[in-house]
Amino acid sequence: MKTAAIICEYNPFHNGHLYHIEETKRILGADYIIALMSGNYVQRGGPAVIEKKNKSQNGPHERS
Repeated sequence: MKTAAIICEYNPFHNGHLYHIEETKRILGADYIIALMSGNYVQRGGPAVIEKKNKSQNGPHERS
């Protein structure tokens, strides 16, 4: 089992971000991706579109 991590904002999450995750998995041969995301304020200092407690519910999840 191989895991990769991505430092990201995904503010808000869209199909281009999904492509980024899928390509990272494909290129690295990863089974899982860990997304390290910013909180209520993004890296550029502005407010995030989605509160940090809700971000994990909006991204892709493990599919069976």
